[in-house]
Amino acid sequence: MTTKRAFVLGHPVSHSRSPMLHGHWLALHAIDGSYETKDVAPDAVSDFISGMRAEGWAGGNVTIPHKLAVMRYCDRIDDAAQQLGAVNTLWFEDGQLVGGNTDWIGLVGNLDEQAPGWDDDARNAVILGAGGAARAAIYGMLKRGLSVQVVNRTVEKARELAGHFGSQVSAHGTDETEVLLADADLLINTTSLGMKGQPPLEIDLSGLKEGAVVYDVIYVPLETALLKQAAAKGHRTVDGLGMLLHQAVDGFEHWFGVRPEVTPELRQLIIDDLVAKGQAG
Repeated sequence: MTTKRAFVLGHPVSHSRSPMLHGHWLALHAIDGSYETKDVAPDAVSDFISGMRAEGWAGGNVTIPHKLAVMRYCDRIDDAAQQLGAVNTLWFEDGQLVGGNTDWIGLVGNLDEQAPGWDDDARNAVILGAGGAARAAIYGMLKRGLSVQVVNRTVEKARELAGHFGSQVSAHGTDETEVLLADADLLINTTSLGMKGQPPLEIDLSGLKEGAVVYDVIYVPLETALLKQAAAKGHRTVDGLGMLLHQAVDGFEHWFGVRPEVTPELRQLIIDDLVAKGQAG
């Protein structure tokens, strides 16, 4: 049987934890396969993608800076990738190269795991930021039937997102945060504020709706100042690590034919690596 091969494509890409993640699943399921890092410069992406079949690749993940560039080489783009304007997963289906985006699946799957029932009565999500992670968050919230208020320092960027996603999404400046929090069932930080090495996220959660869930897509550190503040107030919190884990599930199934599970053991494997690299706290 031919060894199945998949990759993570980026530039640089050595920092990626995807090989550790997929390597764990390959070993667990005793699959004759490999998952490799491919550091490809922007001017060589076209050649790499066009040679995928001949090189025997089943597909792969795409990371910065190639998430937009690879779209032009796909035969088909799924709805999520179209809406998010970026591809993070490639696979072959019916002879066609498909470009998809599983970031929103990772985000929502992480919520489902760490805060089960979060969307039972949820109506409003407040999303901080207007970048790529915000797009994934908006798409996921709309899929679950919530209205979304996007808060961004540059209101024009928030308005662009609201215009793109439609009437269930509204745009707001940071000066409106306090008012919005009073009716928020879910607060999601998609900015880099609070990440190790970045400025802190300045926010007061004292007026946050009782019972609201607080989610930070950052996982370095694992417990951000935002999550500490939320936990101290009695809110359920969700860290960003699970998003990395859950977004990987669909790709693995496409490439290797087995649907893996996100388990405590897998989570601990990544946490141990964070600790070893001094990135956990």
